[in-house]
Amino acid sequence: MVSRNIYLQLVFRVILMTITVVISTYFFFDKQYLAGVIGAVIMIFQSAGLINYVNQTNRKIAYFFDAIKNEDFTLRFPEKLSVKSLEELNHSLNMLNSMIQDIHLKKQAQEQYYQEILRQADIGIFTINTKGHILYANPTVQELLNYRPLNHVKQLNQVDKDLYALFADLKPFDNTIFKLGNERGKKELSLKCTPITIEEQKLLLVVVHDIHKELDDKETDSWVKLIRVLTHEIMNTITPITSISESILNYFKKGSTTEIPTSFSEQQIKNTTKGLEVIKEQGTDLMSFVQSYRTFLSIPEPDRELVPAEALLEKITLLLNEQKEDANLIFKTSIEPKDLEFYIDQKQLTQVLLNLGKNAKQSLDGIDDGYIHFTAGINAGNQKFIRVTDNGAGIPENLIDEIFIPFFTTKNTGTGIGLSLSKQIMRLHGGSISVSSGDTTTFILTFD
Repeated sequence: MVSRNIYLQLVFRVILMTITVVISTYFFFDKQYLAGVIGAVIMIFQSAGLINYVNQTNRKIAYFFDAIKNEDFTLRFPEKLSVKSLEELNHSLNMLNSMIQDIHLKKQAQEQYYQEILRQADIGIFTINTKGHILYANPTVQELLNYRPLNHVKQLNQVDKDLYALFADLKPFDNTIFKLGNERGKKELSLKCTPITIEEQKLLLVVVHDIHKELDDKETDSWVKLIRVLTHEIMNTITPITSISESILNYFKKGSTTEIPTSFSEQQIKNTTKGLEVIKEQGTDLMSFVQSYRTFLSIPEPDRELVPAEALLEKITLLLNEQKEDANLIFKTSIEPKDLEFYIDQKQLTQVLLNLGKNAKQSLDGIDDGYIHFTAGINAGNQKFIRVTDNGAGIPENLIDEIFIPFFTTKNTGTGIGLSLSKQIMRLHGGSISVSSGDTTTFILTFD
């Protein structure tokens, strides 16, 4: 609407000037010089008015863009003018100014929101340009490096010379770990770099994370869980020993006085014999428990060799089939590629797979058409793996994070050492073991 009114104004003024020129020319050719001069003067005033009109519009637009450039949103144009087109132009510019101001305020609020997130983040974040200037550094990275404010990577030379040398050669997509020691203790920093481009400026985004603290927290948590399980197992063993010992002791001691009984009844002899048998059994169980702990702590380094996957899984299914009690239980094996080989300690991996197979068989107790599926292959990350899947009862969601803790068990029998031992063996092989449970339960052994 505004552009249409301005367009009509310009057309009207140009037509009026054209008519004035034609009339003035006519008067000159008709030798009516006075009228011609008057017409020429009128044309000059019309030209000046046109130039002023155009300049007035251009100045308003120029002022408007200068104000936007300088983020000055206080500029307001009068909206009550005699010229309708200029009044509408001023109104439109004021509306546009208000809209840009709203967008600017929202952008500022959003920027403050993101900056607050970065300030509160547990990981350090900062950006470096090609000249080594640090354009942004959140408080966490300054706390991790024990230096503030961070403005240039050269300041890291005052923190640690090796750290500065590392940053001097830092390249996009670098991922490294640096051990930093100072008067505030030792830190193990994980550094990850990502290249970004903002306003045609190439920057390096560096994320710094203190994994030493995280490892300490996880180690402490693991010890708490282990001690909780050890306490539970030992108390379960010692409690009946204490109770039975106290009962037998009462035959020989009254209060603080020791008495030698002159005779034993048949029931007392039976109770004493039975109590000593229970004490022996509990002591044997406790010795077995301690032996399991020693086994867990004394796993030898793997004696590796190349073992064909087909031969390994064939051996496992053969051993499990010999122990199979349910005739309906089905064992399946899948290997891709067929000539797949693993560089492993065959005895240790056989122990791991047998343990997983036995656990799967126990979960299939009472289930018709149960199956255990062994799959060997290479995943998308070019890592070799062995997957053990069964359609048994599964693992409760609240226990799935606990099953690899030493001596933790949900069974009435067993020491709870099997899965933790399997995890330890996989760690010694440089691999890992993971589990998922739903309609089926799957354990995955991944080899790096």
